[in-house]
Amino acid sequence: MKAAVYYKTGGPEVFRYEDVPDPECDATGVLVDVGAISIEGGDTLHRSGGAMAARPHIVGYQCAGVIRAVGSQVSDRKVGQRVVAVMMHGSHAEKVAVPATMTWVLPDGLDLKPGACVPIAVGTADDCLFEFGHLRSGETVLIHAGASGVGIAAIQLAKRAGATVLATASSDAKLERLKQYGLDHGINYRTSDFVGAVQALTGGHGADLTVDSVGGRTLEGSIAAAAYRGRISYVGSAGRDGYVPNLDALRPGNKTIAGIFLGAELMLNHRRVHAMIQRHLEDVAGGRLKIVIDRTFPLAEAAPAHAFIESRQAFGRVVLIP
Repeated sequence: MKAAVYYKTGGPEVFRYEDVPDPECDATGVLVDVGAISIEGGDTLHRSGGAMAARPHIVGYQCAGVIRAVGSQVSDRKVGQRVVAVMMHGSHAEKVAVPATMTWVLPDGLDLKPGACVPIAVGTADDCLFEFGHLRSGETVLIHAGASGVGIAAIQLAKRAGATVLATASSDAKLERLKQYGLDHGINYRTSDFVGAVQALTGGHGADLTVDSVGGRTLEGSIAAAAYRGRISYVGSAGRDGYVPNLDALRPGNKTIAGIFLGAELMLNHRRVHAMIQRHLEDVAGGRLKIVIDRTFPLAEAAPAHAFIESRQAFGRVVLIP
């Protein structure tokens, strides 16, 4: 099969488009012909400096396609079903072999491209807001990186739950587009102090809940922008600034931070998370939740696709097509 591989970590230029051996389907797994690959934020982080399972390494957490083969111990999947799959690595390829339990059957009518974008982004947004963020109707939520996959999902879910939704983004144009998904107030972090903006927009109250996927100095700002007893769902370090925030600032306001990693929940609380993601797939199929795809690239162009994401130009998801 063809795959986008690399032999060393680094910038997008490390990708090579090569023939590699087909993956093998084990007794508890399924083999999937990949039709669409959602590039996750973690994919770019791993490519830039993460651990490599092999040389060459195939990066990637998530893709959708059609089941080609089913393991002998699998009874709830069959050849020909369209599924979305999550894995530790390997999505940037024409085929993937994954445990059957790490797949979701796509509802009828849901195209592979939006289907490929649902589990990680929407599942993470849901856990940040509800399972760990304990969002309640009437509260104010601040969502950093509002134009990202997690951000757009979180805006929609928070608005649906009755929250007042604030979000940051890198341009006024992105913030304007986010209004159609439920954004109440946008903050351009390049031209505004988001801490001061949150305090002004909330009359000095602050954000009851913050979804922070940026980390570093932004996380320190999230602490300052939080309300008394405010909660922060810390879900990543996309900012990559290496700054260690002052956590002593949490104490005077009895504020809390919860670290969020959907992968651990998939492993340890699989039934809850699997059902939650299946509900979101049904919502996307039914038009109740929107997946925004900015651009698609051929799999052979994984390098420019990753570069486009890292340029911070994307609004929503970037998808590779084998």
